[in-house]
Order: sequence, then structure tokens, then C-alpha cells
Amino acid sequence: MIPTGKLLIVEDNPNVLELLEVTLRFKGYPVITARNGEEALVIITREKPALIITDILMPKMDGFALAHTLRKDVRTARIPIIFISATYVTPEDKAFALSLGAVRFIEKPIDTDDFLLTIAEILTQGIANNPKPLEDSQFYAGYRDRLESKLRYKNNQIARTERLLESLPDEQKPAFDTLLEQSIQDRDEIQRELDQLLKILGQV
Repeated sequence: MIPTGKLLIVEDNPNVLELLEVTLRFKGYPVITARNGEEALVIITREKPALIITDILMPKMDGFALAHTLRKDVRTARIPIIFISATYVTPEDKAFALSLGAVRFIEKPIDTDDFLLTIAEILTQGIANNPKPLEDSQFYAGYRDRLESKLRYKNNQIARTERLLESLPDEQKPAFDTLLEQSIQDRDEIQRELDQLLKILGQV
């Protein structure tokens, strides 16, 4: 059975969201969008999409939590999910994403030709048999590990950038100021996700 319906893009970065939406619409795909996992869940209850393309690092509810929530619900368990990310790209990140039932993992920046090929392949291959949903305890353990690992990475990246800025000539600083600002923003979002998880686990 080939899935039919609209394609849902879940992405908080407006530039990436616009790129993906325009790319898919240009090829004739019907597209709906959401800016985070919470918004996506509201849309999914209203109209079941044929495919979900979701970022991982997002406010309110990230892609990992969204996928786990969908997999636990029999009404949404078989909707194919593609993860896209610029932050969660280690082999461990990808393994965790696939354990949640994702059919593909695409790194940013996105190659639009490869992206379109991937979309077409998934939509013509039919609905796959997803792995059994993770138990909550398994999900929370893996999720916490991914968040803590990424938090360490971002803190290290921020420290390196701050040290570099001290020695750079003024004309080279703007690009690294932008990098530092984005890294701090990502770090704070990861910390918020971790804090929310620890609350759920009763560890704060």
C-alpha cells in the first residue's frame, strides 16, 4: 500500500522550512508545515499526513520526542518519518533515530536532488513495517544520553569559539560571532530539553 496524503514538514528554522516547502511544492507535492513537535501533533490529529519530515533540535517538543509519541499511538505508528539535522549527526544519534522508527536520516545542509529522490523512494515503496516502539524507559535512557552528549559537545564548541575570538583580527570576528551565537542558542535549547526530561524522570 502506497501512502497517500500531504507531506508534513516540521522545522523551526524559517529559511530551511521555506526551502523544503518550495522544493516539494515545485514537484507537485501537497505540503503542510509546523514549527515544532507540539504544533505537529495538533496538525496530525486533524489530517493524517503521508510522510513526516522533521528536524530534531526544536523548541517545545523536539523530533525525537515527536517520533516516540507517534510510534506509541496505533493511529500514527506507521506514518513514515524522515529526520533532518545539522546537530544530531553522530553514528549514535543516527542509531537512536532509527530505533525510533525513522525510515531515513538526512544531514543538513540538504542536497535538494538527493532529498527529492529520497521522498519519491519512500512514497513509492509503500508503508514499511516499523520496529516495535521503544518502551518509555528505553526511550528516556537513550534520549537522555543523546541530550547529555550533545550538551557536552556544544559547551566544548562554545569554549573553543570564545578562545578563538580573543586572538582573531577584527575583520574575521563577525563570522565567528555568528557561529558563537548559534551555538549558544542550540546549547540553551538542548539544556531546556534535558531539564524537561529530568522533570519527567523526577530527577530535578
